[in-house]
Amino acid sequence: MKNYFKLFSLFSFVVLALTSMSCKKSSTSGGMTTHFITDVAASNPNFSTLVVALKKTGLDVALMNSSATFTVFAPTNAAFTALLSQLNVSSVNDIPVGTLTKVLLYHVKSGAATASQIKTGYYSTLAGGPAKDYNLSMYIDITGKKINGSANITQTDIMADNGVIHVIDKVLLPMTIADNAVANPAFTSLVAALQKANLVSALADTTKKFTVFAPTNDAFTALLTSLGVSLSDLSAGTLSPILLYHVLSGFIPAAQVTAGYFPTLSTAFGKNVVVQVAVGSGVVLNNSSNLIATDVVATNGIIHVIDKVLLPPTVVDLATQNSIFSTLVLAVVKADLATTLAGAGPFTVFAPTNDAFTALFASLNVSGIDALTKAQLTPILLAHVVSGNVQSGDLMSGTVPTLNSAKSLSVAVSSGAVTINGNINVILANVQGSNGVVHVINKVIVP
Repeated sequence: MKNYFKLFSLFSFVVLALTSMSCKKSSTSGGMTTHFITDVAASNPNFSTLVVALKKTGLDVALMNSSATFTVFAPTNAAFTALLSQLNVSSVNDIPVGTLTKVLLYHVKSGAATASQIKTGYYSTLAGGPAKDYNLSMYIDITGKKINGSANITQTDIMADNGVIHVIDKVLLPMTIADNAVANPAFTSLVAALQKANLVSALADTTKKFTVFAPTNDAFTALLTSLGVSLSDLSAGTLSPILLYHVLSGFIPAAQVTAGYFPTLSTAFGKNVVVQVAVGSGVVLNNSSNLIATDVVATNGIIHVIDKVLLPPTVVDLATQNSIFSTLVLAVVKADLATTLAGAGPFTVFAPTNDAFTALFASLNVSGIDALTKAQLTPILLAHVVSGNVQSGDLMSGTVPTLNSAKSLSVAVSSGAVTINGNINVILANVQGSNGVVHVINKVIVP
């Protein structure tokens, strides 16, 4: 094909003849001409600019592959003219090959899909994303016949032997996370919140990678209803930490999501507030919000769609959201300390697990929380709380006062390990909440 292109300027009619010959294939009924996607585009004068672009990048050959099928959303000449005007260049030849290649691949998905086979939703294109094996996504609203909220599908089902072409009236450009939110009508509330919190530009930053858990409009409606407010009632200062609580640093596809606590971009006392991830039959955040769509790949990260808005948790919330603290939660409620520990703080809480409480009950020869009174529980629980937001790296060996004025803790720090009162170990540190930090311990502190 390369030699054909060299001859094109002098003997175009010869090339056309050779191209026709090169597209022959045999069948049981004799010779038959094959019309690949490139051939079909070349035969339509409305795609002449697209064909020039395909030839410049070498993708014309790729789209004549007989061993694969493609769905191509083909911009018209008018669409390219609008793009060139936007870029302030005179032709596609002024666009760097690498850039043009990525843009063109962003118009192609693997497999042949007619209009009736396309459902509204996200589709992976052939354009490479910010991580290996994860290509950029496009959003198709087949009911409204739009792609990425901006390009109209003006004609469908132009068939080729190795795929199908759908005509669009605008060239698609790879989208950032912010662009993806704008392109999907299910995220209008999220976009409005981002705009009010002045965070749109942050999520359009292509020098960084983000993982965003994006709440739908229904998720925002449920939150606002429960709060008895409208979005306009919430200030930028209120919205910003909530929205940043839905963002993690780095590119984390669904296949790499693991159970545990993960730092978000929402900070309290200079520290990143964590989100709890549970992985079972599905992924659940903070024991309440479900992932309902995953792996929407943008130029600067990846989006997972969730069905509930996440709120930065207090130290009480952190305990409530994790089943290993169910006994601790019962104790806090019985001692009427939940409201106190949900206050402004900050607090540093050494949180005993259920197993730690089971060992305590055995040593006391009681059946459980019900066997202990509020008066007995209160001094025990207050002995687990230190004033201030003290992460493990800030702890030093010595005596630390607690909210139980009669009980101080003897803290020993050695090689990064933290021990309390000689035999109580911190088994998980730095679970940061909005009003303090939790360190998980394997034994109940008894005053």
